[in-house]
Amino acid sequence: MTPLFNRRRWLLAGATTLVSPVRAQQRRPRIVASFSILADMLREIAPPGFDVSALVGPDADAHVFEPTPSDARRLAQADLAVVNGLGFEGWIDRLVQASGYRGTVVVASQDIKPRRDGQNDTDPHAWQDLTHAQRYVQTLAKALATRWPAAQSEVASRATDYLRRIAELDAQVRTWLAAVPRPQRRVVTSHDAFGYFGAAYGVDFLAPRGWSTASEPSAAAVARLVRQLREQRVRALFVENISDPRLIERVAKETGARVGGTLYSDALSAPGGPADTYLKLFEHNARTLASTLDS
Repeated sequence: MTPLFNRRRWLLAGATTLVSPVRAQQRRPRIVASFSILADMLREIAPPGFDVSALVGPDADAHVFEPTPSDARRLAQADLAVVNGLGFEGWIDRLVQASGYRGTVVVASQDIKPRRDGQNDTDPHAWQDLTHAQRYVQTLAKALATRWPAAQSEVASRATDYLRRIAELDAQVRTWLAAVPRPQRRVVTSHDAFGYFGAAYGVDFLAPRGWSTASEPSAAAVARLVRQLREQRVRALFVENISDPRLIERVAKETGARVGGTLYSDALSAPGGPADTYLKLFEHNARTLASTLDS
């Protein structure tokens, strides 16, 4: 448990700022998303003038995020909070309680059928399938229209346009990857964040870590992965923007496989980077995979 939640009384003293009814009417509507990918989706469908921010920003790892008092203050002052769900934000319930936030918490993945393993653990990375992203957008649009009824028409229009662009990219991704022979579509990433992508677009992803980056893989797990790579002749390994690249570099050295570049799994890139929006993130990942695996 982090110091934030061990010192809840101290946090509450600085986290909850009362806003007068007059000030609440004058300020812009505030939406706080748990991480950068959700925040970008919300910016696409929220009307101009809405203030959308993310607790976990670009190139940051939500699995190991430790909220601060300033994060609690931001949440306390939000008009709407949005999370991924599926266990992705293990810290969110404690943060909501500590902040004193009393509003609705929208779960973007609520209409998604999640991937599960034999222990019934849940893969939270549902945004790695563009058809799931369309359901995210529909859920978010409904939540915004409910919270701000006067904006319903504009939210619907913006959501419709965004859904069209997501569908167009989905078709393009399938075309790019279909050009790669199926046996060649086998890669390694830092942690198992691309299972939904693999199931949707026919790519086999292997990883030394599971669905979370919170723990280091054992030596035995890394050894098994190295043997698997050699047996299956995996063509490329990819580092992730949120992870230390040294583990992937070590596996590459031991197997002779090449590092094919960077994939963006759980966070956008910094503004101006190659993946500073969700659609750019997805396009970057798909193009990088297709070009590397087909070379």
